[in-house]
Amino acid sequence: MARRVSEDLIRLLSRDKVIDDPDIVRLYAREPSGISSEALAVVFPENVRDVSKIASYAYKNNVPVYPQGSTTDLVGGAVPEPSGIIVSFERMNKIVNVNILDSTVDVEVGVRLGDLNVELAKHGYMFPIDPASVNIATVGGAINSGAGGLRGAKYGTMRDWVLRLTIVLPDETGTIMNVGCRTTKCRQGYDLVRLIVGSEGTLALVAEATLKIAPLPETMATALAFFPTLENLFEAYREIKSSGVQPLIMEFMDHETAKLAGEASKSPINVEGHMLLVSVDCNFEAVERIESWLRGVMEKNGAVKVYTSKTIEGAEPLFTIRRSLFPAQVAIASELYPGRKKIVFMDDIAVPPSKILEAVKVIKSVSEEKGLKVSIGGHIGDGNLHPSVAFPLDDDTIKKKVLEWEFEISKIAVELGGTVSAEHGIGLRKKEFLRMEMEKLGSVKALEIMKGVKKIFDPKGILNPGKVV
Repeated sequence: MARRVSEDLIRLLSRDKVIDDPDIVRLYAREPSGISSEALAVVFPENVRDVSKIASYAYKNNVPVYPQGSTTDLVGGAVPEPSGIIVSFERMNKIVNVNILDSTVDVEVGVRLGDLNVELAKHGYMFPIDPASVNIATVGGAINSGAGGLRGAKYGTMRDWVLRLTIVLPDETGTIMNVGCRTTKCRQGYDLVRLIVGSEGTLALVAEATLKIAPLPETMATALAFFPTLENLFEAYREIKSSGVQPLIMEFMDHETAKLAGEASKSPINVEGHMLLVSVDCNFEAVERIESWLRGVMEKNGAVKVYTSKTIEGAEPLFTIRRSLFPAQVAIASELYPGRKKIVFMDDIAVPPSKILEAVKVIKSVSEEKGLKVSIGGHIGDGNLHPSVAFPLDDDTIKKKVLEWEFEISKIAVELGGTVSAEHGIGLRKKEFLRMEMEKLGSVKALEIMKGVKKIFDPKGILNPGKVV
């Protein structure tokens, strides 16, 4: 079947837009979570017409289709299971138009978020959604996953920043359709744009987007503080959140994770406890006052050390430790299982900000009960935590414990009024957890509605099958 599909695609598109070498295809059929599979071929559309041809062919031949950006997914959302065609949008990477008066940018979905911000910076603007993988993550991947990031405390997630989409439906003709508006206010009946954003490629193939953009901040005051206890840290967090000041960034790492992150990044900063990082964007006239206020809040609530900055450039060294969260989690795994192949299992939950301290304590307790070494960091400003554990691939007993741990972590989030997925998505890994959350809400019917929506958009079930619901 693989050969027939490959030959068909070459005739449909061209030889240079299709890869069928099994070794290369295999590279596109895996993700950092450790989940991998097999695919029939990888295709590289260069425009929306190519996407339409692929969707039409897949529909007529009942072949699964898997849209793909940079494959930074962590929940199995980009894995081709069952086998099918991977549609890589890496060649659809044009920034079509920047319109400062409209505060919008038109892009193809293969544009990397980092590259987009380099271009926008020339105009004094930015696209504020910045996941940890911002330098390699694509617009399409961020749209499909509903990505968030460090600036989520102020700017939210992708759902808040996508105005219009060009999508392709998996039907007889590969229907090309535009949904949404180029205007901030838009009432086109049901909001199909917000339905597509976060749908993980299960409803339509997204080809182009109109995104809102925001002015770059004039400057910002930043404070990096270390606390002897979680209680001290939470009190500082509570005071800032309750002050009426809207932070741009609020990040957290527990003591051991921050220490290893500091070592991994070779930061000169001495890590002396649990880490809280806060930035407030402002104008030059206010920055000294806000910097002084942040320092005062941290010190009043027991911080043993506080580092501050009154400029964007000066804050960069203060971000080094937080940006090394994943290397720190890898370092922990290496210490636990030296010389063995292992997977770092990073979770993604959100709880109401008032429940942050309770969530962190219960996560640590559950991890200890299961004999797992946990590291915790995340976007504390919006209640989004990323607890992480690791397991060696050659030990099924530990792997089983980790899977049980992941379920317990999701259960904690739901019981505290939160959610099982904040920004990574549902994919393959969290379908059971999504059902648990809906059951807790008394809303299992919502899953039936979601399946019905999927059926309308994708009647044959060929778009990223098996994901979400």
